[in-house]
Amino acid sequence: MPDKVTATPAALELLAEIVADHGPVLFHQSGGCCDGSSPMCYPQGEFLIGDNDVKLGEIGGAPFYISRSQYETWKHTDLIIDVVPGRGGMFSLDNGRERRFLTRSEICAYPPADSDIITSGAVRCETQRSGLW
Repeated sequence: MPDKVTATPAALELLAEIVADHGPVLFHQSGGCCDGSSPMCYPQGEFLIGDNDVKLGEIGGAPFYISRSQYETWKHTDLIIDVVPGRGGMFSLDNGRERRFLTRSEICAYPPADSDIITSGAVRCETQRSGLW
């Protein structure tokens, strides 16, 4: 699967600061509950990835996962990890830095099945300007 996640320069800068402080990290897209639906950043090895997690790709060398159930809902969506002012999730390494990761999205629209474009594999994506989660 091609990468379904990218990061803005601001997100890569914050990620580099976190890696400098904590070593290698991974991301897991939260599905809600206590910390909302933010991308959560954890030290590698401290968050267990299971059979029901899907790797969307990597940002800044850090693997990025989402639960399979969320993936099924958002599989036609490309995620863009950005940074905004605020506090990160309670257990996420961006907490306490007065900046937090935010997930934005590009929703990929597939052409109608009877279109000649579908045979070429062309996909059109549109950026959602506000934060998705």
